[in-house]
Amino acid sequence: MKLSLAFSPSPNDTFIFDALVNHKLHKKSYEFLVSIADIEQLNWFALEGEMDIVKISYAVYPLISEQYQLLTSGSELGYGNGPLLVSKKKIYPDEVSFLKIAIPGKNTTANLLLHSAFPEVTNTYEYLFSDIMSVVLDNETDAGILINEAQFTYEQKGLQVVADLGAQWEKKTSLPVPLGGIAIRRSLPEAVKLDIVQLIRRSLEAANQFPEGALPYMKKQAKGLHESVIWKHLNQFINDFSLDLGDQGKIAINELLRVSGKLNQKTELKQPVFVG
Repeated sequence: MKLSLAFSPSPNDTFIFDALVNHKLHKKSYEFLVSIADIEQLNWFALEGEMDIVKISYAVYPLISEQYQLLTSGSELGYGNGPLLVSKKKIYPDEVSFLKIAIPGKNTTANLLLHSAFPEVTNTYEYLFSDIMSVVLDNETDAGILINEAQFTYEQKGLQVVADLGAQWEKKTSLPVPLGGIAIRRSLPEAVKLDIVQLIRRSLEAANQFPEGALPYMKKQAKGLHESVIWKHLNQFINDFSLDLGDQGKIAINELLRVSGKLNQKTELKQPVFVG
């Protein structure tokens, strides 16, 4: 059975999917047609219903729940891993609403957390997540939201944190930050969906057993990212929730979906939400 699969070039995604897409484990009769894309492009794939299996920002899920469900394996969720709002200069919280802010896409969880923390923000501009640090440094915007590997290098560039959006979420909810997860086409047979949950979990387990084995694929997709940053990225974004959401992970996601649904005026989700 052929299935389209899309995920980002970030090390946590390529680490999770390395064994699955690079023929390191038995995949039964499944063949995966792989696409690699920026997180906001992945969100648009889901909005357009273009992929069978796709990494998404959890914030976009209320808009796609009719077509997709969420897998309990493969998630990007945890404590201390939230997006950072950064700038070149000291900015106080009451000044944020007046800033020109670079965001990694309007459908991203990072953008949702920004508006949850600072509801009066209106002046946002979309950029590729990998370009945001540069546009802030070039004074194209006053501030920007950093996600993924940029969170480990911004200080070296002379940027400073205006707000830790993940920490604010944790303080408000006492829950881990649900950034992104794997969505699967709702119309697929239930047996297929359960197979995919297990295959992704097995792929991650294989990578956890021999992390160095996934390094070539991570480096290939990370476009010159320093190896030390790759390992920092994995230490922050790969955890027990990546293997299985468990009850706490589902509670955190449901709370984020409630906030997202309220902001998007899409509060009714098709059930069931989770697979696995």
